[in-house]
Amino acid sequence: MVGDKLWAIGFPNTANFFMGIRDLFKTKQKSVNDATQGTPYYRLGGEEKVRDLANAFYDVMESDPIASELLKIHPQPLDRIRHVFFLYLSLWLGGPDDFQKQFGHPRLRARHLPFTVTPALKDQWMYCMRKAMFKTVEDIALAQQLLAALDQLAEHMINSK
Repeated sequence: MVGDKLWAIGFPNTANFFMGIRDLFKTKQKSVNDATQGTPYYRLGGEEKVRDLANAFYDVMESDPIASELLKIHPQPLDRIRHVFFLYLSLWLGGPDDFQKQFGHPRLRARHLPFTVTPALKDQWMYCMRKAMFKTVEDIALAQQLLAALDQLAEHMINSK
C-alpha cells in the first residue's frame, strides 16, 4: 500500500496523502508558526524557492526533447499552468493553501482523468521533476525524499497503458 511505503520513509500514513505532506514535518511545538517552519515548503526556502522549482520543472519540459510528448499535452503558453503548479506545490509542501482557496481540493486524479496518462508520460514528468529538483534544491536528502513521494503521486495519475 502506498501509505505504508511512505510511512516507512517518514511520510504520514493518511488516506489523504495526495492532498499534501504538511503533516509530515509538524511537531507538537508551542505555536503554529513554529510548527509550519519545519515543513518542506520552508525547508526548501519558502515562496521564492518553490516558485523556482515549479519554473525549473516547466523549463525542462519546454527545452528537453525527452519531455516532448509531455509538453504536447499541456496548454500553451505555459504561464498559467506554471502558476497553478506553483500554487499546488506550495500547498503540497506545507506552505500557503492558496491553491485550495482558488480551485478547491486538488483532486489530482480526477483533474488528470481527461488526459491519457501513460507510464511513459509519468516517466517524462518524473524526469523533468528530478532535473528541476536537483537544480533548485540544496538539501539532497530532502530532494530525494520529495522525489520518492512525487513518484508515488505520479504513479497514481496513470490511467492508460
